[in-house]
Amino acid sequence: QYKFRDLTIEELKNVSKTYPNFTFSMNTYTFKDGSQKDLLNFSGTVPVKYGSSYNIPICLWILDSHPFAPPICFLKPTANMGISVGKHVDARGRIYLPYLQNWSHPKSTLIGLIKEMIAKFEEELPLYSLSSSDAARQSELLSYIAKITEGETDMKSRSKTGDKNEGCFNKITVVGAGDLGIACVLAVAAKDVANKVVLLDLSDGAAKGGTMDLDIFAVPNVEISKDFSASADSRVVVLTMNSLGNAQTYLDVIQSNVDLFRGIIPAVSHYSQNAVLLVASHPVEVMTFVSWKLSSFPKSRVIGVGANLDSERFQYILTNLLKADVLAKDAWVIGEQGEDKVPSWTSCNVVANQTEAMAAHNSREKVANRAMEVLKGKGQRSWSVGLSVADLTDSILKDKRKIHSVSTLAKGCCNINSEVFLSLPCVLGTSGVIEMVRLEEDPLVQEKLQSSAGSIHNLQQQLKL
Repeated sequence: QYKFRDLTIEELKNVSKTYPNFTFSMNTYTFKDGSQKDLLNFSGTVPVKYGSSYNIPICLWILDSHPFAPPICFLKPTANMGISVGKHVDARGRIYLPYLQNWSHPKSTLIGLIKEMIAKFEEELPLYSLSSSDAARQSELLSYIAKITEGETDMKSRSKTGDKNEGCFNKITVVGAGDLGIACVLAVAAKDVANKVVLLDLSDGAAKGGTMDLDIFAVPNVEISKDFSASADSRVVVLTMNSLGNAQTYLDVIQSNVDLFRGIIPAVSHYSQNAVLLVASHPVEVMTFVSWKLSSFPKSRVIGVGANLDSERFQYILTNLLKADVLAKDAWVIGEQGEDKVPSWTSCNVVANQTEAMAAHNSREKVANRAMEVLKGKGQRSWSVGLSVADLTDSILKDKRKIHSVSTLAKGCCNINSEVFLSLPCVLGTSGVIEMVRLEEDPLVQEKLQSSAGSIHNLQQQLKL
């Protein structure tokens, strides 16, 4: 049943030569959607040096489209081993690696995968020794892993104990338990957008004050977890995490964020394969691009919060402070977050002649400049970005088809030829970006967008994805 049987056998022979302790078998694997297939799998140990030398037990399932698709990888701990949840391993032993995410035949091989696995495990050991009492409590987790390797689905094993998420049609996961993450959770809860919100707290050590307070005051329908599987079947996944490393340059800061995303995006994408990814991390344009690349989601389902908050404020200032409510309906802040954002318009009233058109343009430009000056004095605090995130998730979950200025793939717009994300007016619905709203042609605006696209693209070229 393997489509490329000879290539697969050749790869397995190479593995057997290099790692003779591996054993091969054919078993039934049940996927998350309940479908089943008889697949080759091999189990064994890989040598890892982490102070001392360790033999880490693993199990790899070979898909029938191998070598053009990556294998499914698990740890296979014994009764006296505990799983250390980290960048590359979730609480149930599923292994996530950049090598898997970027799998491409013939460059990618099983030997290459195992070598990267060893390298990553030497940076962050995935297993630890349990005490006898802890080993007893480990039995339930090992039972789950055993059922996976015997072909029992994640879905089936949960159904025996009752699925806590059953009936949660509007489920949102917020990744990152910093100030912004907690602000998003509270804003979404206050707006009553979802009937379940999961806050993934990936921080080390004890719970921070914010997550502890959420626990203490029992915010309705909010669950706090460190386990990626808690995010399963989310309709929207909000990404708020930012690396707090000791980077020296701006590029180092962004690269640190990219490295952080490498250990997160594949996991949340795996558990919520139909979700819309909503990126609020900085810089939002670059991190939305990174999320798109690492998730392999269609461009419509990966968006950044972009200039949504600025646009809402811009329209409010035009309507309520400058009393230009007619202009506000078609007014947007677009482009790059920060100083390089620009006002723009999505339509223009038909005028009798060129003179009137020029006068209307000049009048509107004066009002826009005044509004942008007022906007400059408004900062973006965590709670205000949280409200913007709640606004966007509301439009997505309720399929409102409302226009928002969000970071979306700008290639093909305004003569931009590179894969960069910029804020542009988009219609949002359950599948993310439904369509991009056409902007009024303005050479100055187009020039600024092209300049932003060029600088962002140059920055992306220097990153290691």
